[in-house]
Amino acid sequence: MTGTLRDDAHGFTVRTRFGLTLIAGGAVANIYYNQPLLALLVGEFGDRAALVVPTASLVGYGLGILGLVPFGDALPRRSLIIGQLLGLAVALLVAASSPNLTVLGCASLAIGILASAAQQAVPFAAELAPDATRGRMVGQVMTGLFCGILLARTVSGFVGAHHGWRTVFFAAAVVAVAMAGIAAATLPTSATKRLRYRALMTSLLHILRSQPVLQNASLSQGLLFASFNAFWATLALLVEAPPFDLSPAGAGLFGVIGVAGAIVAPLSGRYSDRRGARPVVIAGSLCVLAAFAVLAAGGTWSLTAITIGVLLIDLGINAALIANQTRAYALVAGARGRINTVLFTSVFIGGAIGAFAGSRAFLMAGWPGVCLVGSAFALGALVVSWFGGRAKPA
Repeated sequence: MTGTLRDDAHGFTVRTRFGLTLIAGGAVANIYYNQPLLALLVGEFGDRAALVVPTASLVGYGLGILGLVPFGDALPRRSLIIGQLLGLAVALLVAASSPNLTVLGCASLAIGILASAAQQAVPFAAELAPDATRGRMVGQVMTGLFCGILLARTVSGFVGAHHGWRTVFFAAAVVAVAMAGIAAATLPTSATKRLRYRALMTSLLHILRSQPVLQNASLSQGLLFASFNAFWATLALLVEAPPFDLSPAGAGLFGVIGVAGAIVAPLSGRYSDRRGARPVVIAGSLCVLAAFAVLAAGGTWSLTAITIGVLLIDLGINAALIANQTRAYALVAGARGRINTVLFTSVFIGGAIGAFAGSRAFLMAGWPGVCLVGSAFALGALVVSWFGGRAKPA
């Protein structure tokens, strides 16, 4: 690519890396735009909107990871990303013009499915990057993804408050078309191995059974996300009650601390490239355990303790995620899309279990119960990473 800076002999250019980073963040943002808008949606469509819309988008994203991301190992990822982004724009336009909750729910499901283009970008970066810098490159693209999650809620809340919820979706459709243009301009065409869809999906089980490192990475990250969601599913219940009495907007400000996860991503990837991924996963698990120790000690009376806990959880979870991605993507060169599917399906399952367990613990035992559940999941991740990785280190 003449006139474009190169990072290495593989041709993973600065322009390509920047494009993938923007696409990862811009695509994943679409499943979070609705969250600050729920009060507006409830006002127009009724109480069921608060359940239907966010659930449909998250379920759709999981279906997209499971059903579409493996196609990246059989078809050109550049074309898949462009196609998903253009389809995403159409789904966003349907959402913006929805006359009722049924149409909005179906559009939200489609938005989630097509927003999984973000999970096409991450294995694409792993495919293009040389072995020696794969962790750092994946970390940079994941920085874009983390920032997309963070900024989506902030931007959506601001635009929705001043211009209405429909404007958010109309604007997001324009952004999706722009991202498709960025993908066409910055992403190279990659070689692919033609596989039938049935064989592609069947191979997911074979890859999982034959790769103990992937099993370890998936299980440890799933447990960590269970811990993560046990905390976030109950935080608002804690801080909106006495003695804090924060508003929903005040409770939402804790999410801004998530920028720490974006900062740590490339650092985690760089360390994983140099020293191996397993120590980073262990350190991340210890960090989450330390967070729950702080939250158990001061979470019921100190906003400072909660802030420190949020910071430690975000640092630990995201550092471990980049490390687990780095060691998983190094396993089978032609199957990174399917590896990504296995890893993030495990993350979604763990997150769902953690949210349920955390909510139940809060109802039965209050905040100490949440801390106990979160610590148990984090301890499980530490044990899996410590003992499960010894036979075959990353």
